[in-house]
Amino acid sequence: MAEASCRLSEVQFLCPICLDVFTDPVTTSCGHNFCKNCITVNWNVNDQYRCPMCKNVFDTRPELHVNTFISEMVAQFRQSAQQKASSSSSEQQMSKPGEVPCDVCTGTKLKALKSCLVCLASYCETHLEPHLTMSGLKRHQLIDPVENLEDRMCTKHNKPLELFCKTDQACVCMLCTVSDHKMHDVVPLKEEYEEKKAELEAEIQQMIQKRRLKIQEIKHSVDLSEDDADIEIAVGVQVFTFLMESVERGLNELINTIKEKQKTTEKQAEAFIKELEQEISELMKRSTEVEQLSHSEDHLHLLQSVQSLNTNHPPPTKDWTEVSVCPSYEGTVVRAVAQLEETLSKDVKKLVEAELKRVQQYAVDVTLDPDTAHPYLILSDDGKQVNLGDVRKNLPDNPERFSLNPCVLGKQSFSSGSFYFEVQVKGKTEWDLGVARESVNRKGDIPLSPEDGYWTIWLRKKMKYKALADPPVLLSLKSRPQKVGVFVDYEEGLVSFYDVDAAALIYSFTGCSFTEKLFPYFNPGLNDGGKNSLIITLVNPTE
Repeated sequence: MAEASCRLSEVQFLCPICLDVFTDPVTTSCGHNFCKNCITVNWNVNDQYRCPMCKNVFDTRPELHVNTFISEMVAQFRQSAQQKASSSSSEQQMSKPGEVPCDVCTGTKLKALKSCLVCLASYCETHLEPHLTMSGLKRHQLIDPVENLEDRMCTKHNKPLELFCKTDQACVCMLCTVSDHKMHDVVPLKEEYEEKKAELEAEIQQMIQKRRLKIQEIKHSVDLSEDDADIEIAVGVQVFTFLMESVERGLNELINTIKEKQKTTEKQAEAFIKELEQEISELMKRSTEVEQLSHSEDHLHLLQSVQSLNTNHPPPTKDWTEVSVCPSYEGTVVRAVAQLEETLSKDVKKLVEAELKRVQQYAVDVTLDPDTAHPYLILSDDGKQVNLGDVRKNLPDNPERFSLNPCVLGKQSFSSGSFYFEVQVKGKTEWDLGVARESVNRKGDIPLSPEDGYWTIWLRKKMKYKALADPPVLLSLKSRPQKVGVFVDYEEGLVSFYDVDAAALIYSFTGCSFTEKLFPYFNPGLNDGGKNSLIITLVNPTE
């Protein structure tokens, strides 16, 4: 029953006289329903007892009876209407943290649906109704609810900020245009909004376009990288195949040499055996002759015969005491390996020369940054040379400057790609070279290690070279470098050092993880009779 009443419309429960929902509904004898008070008043003021609906006239005043069915239906309809009203009120949810509350609600604040820029107030659905129905309020500008509407008022004139001064790039009110912003270029906020919106949209589209172009560039780089990788693999296969062939050739030569020695030994042994067998044969003949003489009882004849035999036909033998067959293979493998090493060294040198020539294509112009130089360092005017002086200069102790170690960084920084530079170290007794990340500690004693942001090598005591890895690596170099080349591949995480003149690789840091800018790093070391300068030189590609 309740569900049925919920589906009924309000029209079905309206009194035909007062046009409101029935109150104490009663039914006339003709079957029509009215409010008891409405039909009573109607009959009291009229001469006839007539039904207002069907116009049926009654001879006598009808007795009115309460329509219990209609009364129950009306009661349920009123209850349903109240529930709907309550539900509608609950749909206007209470404002939660972060939501704009209604400024008119007392007690529990409901969530605001709109804010009025004229009234500078926010309204829930109920309190917003006057702005939707009253002609005077309909002209007010409504926007989605916002907080701090007082910020939209001019602090000087207490008027709404509804104009924009292009001259001062500020929001102003009407009174501002006749005082502080008089004669300025002033436009409505909406006009400036549309202009700024168009600018922002254009800027965003431009940023999108740049990123799309960057995507194309990266894809193209990947394609080029794939081509380079194929070429590098082909070169690597060719080189290692050549090296393996060299090793195999050296092994075959070693085996052939040993076999030839063995054959020579076997032939020599065969000759010795043959000669010995011949001597044995001759000795056996002599033994037979001696045996025959031994049967004679003429002792004088025996002695004379033996003496004649030894004099005229001495035994056909030689002294075999010092004769031996003992082939020596000692040093054969060592000599073969040494020869192979020499061959491979020549091949490796050719590879390093080719590699050095390749990395020299990434040469950059590096100059020293005086803002980072230790106060004892002396920099040339062109920023290409540095040495340690005897006097500490009075320089500002800015955050970039090294305060204890005599170091200096290059002006140029690199955060992608590859770069290469060369430094002359001829005649020096000590130096540090490499790269450092931007955030390295520059105050106090500096530990040079990749963990602390330094990838460097150094020279100490004229001949002690070391790569400052973790742990440090003592370097064994065939010759003292006169010029050192430094190459960095940022994405590959590679820092390599080359002896430029010898075309030899000194050391490589591999698997590095670079996440910030890198700067060339220099430390000329202590002054040693003027042999202290580090000189950044022009790169001349190796031939």
